[in-house]
Amino acid sequence: MSLKITVSKSTPPTVKLAGRLDTNTAPELDRELDEILAGGTLEQLVFDCAELDYLSSAGIRCFIRARKAVEPGGGKVALVHPKPAVRKVLEIVKAMPGGIFTSTAELDAYLDDIQRQVRDES
Repeated sequence: MSLKITVSKSTPPTVKLAGRLDTNTAPELDRELDEILAGGTLEQLVFDCAELDYLSSAGIRCFIRARKAVEPGGGKVALVHPKPAVRKVLEIVKAMPGGIFTSTAELDAYLDDIQRQVRDES
């Protein structure tokens, strides 16, 4: 099975993944990430995993690479809609601490809360 990658240039940029993210397909995602990350500092980057059926260590490395590029500048990387098997893999390896959400609404609520906390501190 292959990997289908759809990149939305919306705010925040969203990378939709469908199929298998494994040793054979991770280089495809790396190429897409090269383009996304070359654009400069990102406040947020979202991976929509609703149609991602399989995740290997090579795929996890792609997510970690994105975190290492985005988070030092104060940005956040999040995964939404992971299927139970993909979510379990991510939880086991703790690749996305605090960044796995069951829905876009849950992600939005989390981001609203973070922004409210920052405003309250000011």
